[in-house]
Amino acid sequence: MRSDQIFKGILLAFAAFAAYSCSDAAVKYIAGRMSPFESAFFGACFGAAALPFLKKKADRWSDIFATTNRPLWIVRFVAKGLGCIGSVTAFTHLSMAEAFCLIFLLPSFVTIMSVIFLKEIVGLKRWGAVALGFIGVLIVLRPGFRELSIGHAGAVLAGISGAVSIVVFRAVGPSEKNLSQYGSGLLGILVICGLAMIPSYTPPAPQDWLLLAAYGLLGAVGNVLIMYAAFYTPAAILAPTQYSQMIWAILFGYLIFGDAVDAPMLAGIVLIVGSGLLTLSRERTKGVPLPPPMTPDGQADAMVKPER
Repeated sequence: MRSDQIFKGILLAFAAFAAYSCSDAAVKYIAGRMSPFESAFFGACFGAAALPFLKKKADRWSDIFATTNRPLWIVRFVAKGLGCIGSVTAFTHLSMAEAFCLIFLLPSFVTIMSVIFLKEIVGLKRWGAVALGFIGVLIVLRPGFRELSIGHAGAVLAGISGAVSIVVFRAVGPSEKNLSQYGSGLLGILVICGLAMIPSYTPPAPQDWLLLAAYGLLGAVGNVLIMYAAFYTPAAILAPTQYSQMIWAILFGYLIFGDAVDAPMLAGIVLIVGSGLLTLSRERTKGVPLPPPMTPDGQADAMVKPER
């Protein structure tokens, strides 16, 4: 693979995570004027615009429902629905930087789940990375010194749900069609959030429709960009680019939402990002299969590569 192709893939990945960050800012700007279920549902409706770009020539639309392993398809279906609810709740109640701090525990959750469910052998360095991430979270949260909210629980749920999706990806492997893996996540969001929003449904205001469209369509743009990035560059090289979202989170938090990042939170961010990068480095060294960078905020993630 040529260096110019790798560089192009990396640039596309950075652009994808910029789009994801703008998507998260849009749903945060709704500021709780509708339930997280409703925001997630309509965001997924707009996000379905990515499907035509993700479908390979040999795929059929029915492949969204097809699978070689129905139990794992259902696990991913549920995980994505819950993860999207968690991420919207987190961005509604927390600063973007703090929400990402907890969501970025995803690599640590993947390590733990891989040991339990996939029986992977994990060495001291990867366990050390897990410990480093949780220490960073304790520094950010400072339990006992500040009140925790439902937003913190939502962010953790989003991180765990994203980890479940990655473990399912590793368990299913190449036997599953990419459109099926993507479809299970998208359908999970639509069905779970669609049913959950019925009791408290309120029609979105006109300005909120624009924000919902931005939330879903920018997420779709991010999915397509990640797809093309994965075409040019191996997943192991692309994976660290997802942490660029923290830069956007701090920038948007300061410029749009008036959020400040104090010294303890900054220290925690450094530890959490360092933990994730160390985990990715060790997994690359050990040859652990990595999907293209996942969206830790619970959106349906793109894992297909375009055909020439």
